[in-house]
Amino acid sequence: MTEWIYRAGQAPQGPWFCSLGAHDSTTVVDGWKHTGLRAGDFADGDSVTLDAAPEERIVIPLSGDYDVTVDGTTYSLAGRESVFHGTADVLYTGIEAAATITARGGGRLAIASAPAKAEFPVRHLRKEDIPVELRGAGQSSRQVQNFGTPATLEADRFIVCEVITPSSNWSSYPPHKHDEEKEGETQLEEIYYFETRVSADAPEAVRTSGTADSHGYQRVYASDERPIDVATEVRSGDVVLVPYGWHGPAMASPGYDLYYLNVMAGPGPVREWLISDDPHHGWVRQTWESLDIDPRLPFTA
Repeated sequence: MTEWIYRAGQAPQGPWFCSLGAHDSTTVVDGWKHTGLRAGDFADGDSVTLDAAPEERIVIPLSGDYDVTVDGTTYSLAGRESVFHGTADVLYTGIEAAATITARGGGRLAIASAPAKAEFPVRHLRKEDIPVELRGAGQSSRQVQNFGTPATLEADRFIVCEVITPSSNWSSYPPHKHDEEKEGETQLEEIYYFETRVSADAPEAVRTSGTADSHGYQRVYASDERPIDVATEVRSGDVVLVPYGWHGPAMASPGYDLYYLNVMAGPGPVREWLISDDPHHGWVRQTWESLDIDPRLPFTA
């Protein structure tokens, strides 16, 4: 583990195998201020309560179904078999709101959070209403599920989405950054939470053997005098933090599909994802105009 890489289980707290950046996280990352993530596995009937706190949250079923009670109202979240089976219902809780979450059937759950002050109402986004974007083309094709972006969700600070990349493809590409407030760019911390699987087009014997080592790769490197140099394999449950710098590609290895949950927030006045491409690689975007989107997309239920 480096200060920016946390393998599954390296930042545990209570029922969570990962708790980073939340108001009560016991694993402290020096200088990390604006985003948080909790992730945990729950059996049928397991329940956890999040105390009221000055942070906004989105409850995200990675697998399984959940009931979430906020201010006396219970919301039933329709989940999914896995993150590679389309969208799931999510729940935005607002700020200073306690939430009790109960698993129905068991599964894996994530909570994205950010310190916040402005109040926005609780919102239940149903899976069929979540915008799904197919971004890029050719081997840069990926699927983006925009349930926590400014165009979809009223919120104070964070921007949250999911990205699915078919095997052999690259996403978060061209490398880009959002680490300063300037024209055309916003300053945002970013969390990458990963899941991987043997690709659906792999031989059935491989998919069912349990011996394949599904993985991908993540790259982060310096954009100014601040040092950062991450080039790492990632597997299900791993987290990479991006405090600043160029980041990308996130690479799906041949034979393995890659998912990541992005949580972004920053200190700037505008809640908006504005980026600058690495000038060495930004030209790649222009090549997409002559390429088709990968026919394996979209991933659906």
